[in-house]
Amino acid sequence: MFTFICCILLMMVFFKTLGFAMRLGWGMLKIALYLVFFPVIVLGMIFGGLIFIALPILVIAAIVVAAVRS
Repeated sequence: MFTFICCILLMMVFFKTLGFAMRLGWGMLKIALYLVFFPVIVLGMIFGGLIFIALPILVIAAIVVAAVRS
């Protein structure tokens, strides 16, 4: 019976840790996307001649940032 309770507690700790790791990974991915990949993609569009696509994306991103900060 003691072994069964220990196994249940071990599984609880494992799944809590797994949930924390998923939240941490998602947060780090969002930071990487916002700070690294999004500006690189937009700059690539600007220098590649796709300014007519990059400009609306920049405007939408600015609106979203303004809405989130307020």
